[in-house]
Amino acid sequence: MTLAPRALAAGLRALTILGLAAPGLAGQVSFQSLRPALEARIAKHHGVVGLALLDPKTAETLAIRGDETFPTASVIKVSILLTLFHRVQDARLHLDDPIWMVQADQMPGSGILQLFRTPHQLLLEDAAEFMISQSDNTGTNLVIDKVGIRNVNNYADSLGFHHTRLWAKVFQRAGTSIDPDSSKKYGLGFTTPLEMARMLALIYRGEAVSADASKRMVKMLEDQAWGTNEIPRFLPAGVKVAHKTGSEDDIRNDVAIVYSPARDFVLTIFTKDNADKSWRIDNEAETLLADLGRIVYDGVAGGAGAPPPTSH
Repeated sequence: MTLAPRALAAGLRALTILGLAAPGLAGQVSFQSLRPALEARIAKHHGVVGLALLDPKTAETLAIRGDETFPTASVIKVSILLTLFHRVQDARLHLDDPIWMVQADQMPGSGILQLFRTPHQLLLEDAAEFMISQSDNTGTNLVIDKVGIRNVNNYADSLGFHHTRLWAKVFQRAGTSIDPDSSKKYGLGFTTPLEMARMLALIYRGEAVSADASKRMVKMLEDQAWGTNEIPRFLPAGVKVAHKTGSEDDIRNDVAIVYSPARDFVLTIFTKDNADKSWRIDNEAETLLADLGRIVYDGVAGGAGAPPPTSH
């Protein structure tokens, strides 16, 4: 008996939930076969690492500390973006809503809106684009002002992401945090490798709010100006990666949809308590992210055409 494609996919998802779906579809490499190489590379790192690898079509999954909570840094901006498009779909907001940015809105760190003359008017969609493609902290807070911190968490809950949380506006913990203790422990927010992988899988499949909204979110993630030293670093030229990074001194994260010739995949990598807190190009954690990305890509797609990973 031959299963219809929908029935086959449903069966694979069920097996994955039960932990029985190690192999992929016929001709595809099992994600579980990559575990030894991933664990060996992680074992060399001086810090705590969590990882989730997910096939957004079949739901085959590999996880290392997949359910452990990690500080997100700017990765939480993906959840903020998802909430924005949800509220736009409900007509509570519109992407062409005007926003006035004043000097008090301008935040340090990543982004260029802090350099603009004020007052300055921009559209809500512009602020969202800055938030993702530039990881702009000012743009992020402008979007948060529109969607609301609690609404970000409530929408994550509605999607089943109960361990993905935004705690405060960027650089405005005092006066905006909805949970000062969690803000102190985790900073901007927290999530798990598996929850963020499943969130990106929704976007990949066109199921995040709507197909059109998902497509627009993918485009913003593809426009990511940061993170060339992380997951995409050792991938072949021309490989499309839609991703979002998040970094603090001892935190380096990257979450990505990777479009490979053989099989698209979602890869989320979180690190914390890193010994190397430098901001040099070969920061230990950032090089780790690049090496793990290359290990997965080589395993899934062969990785032909890329330079070899660095040795450690």
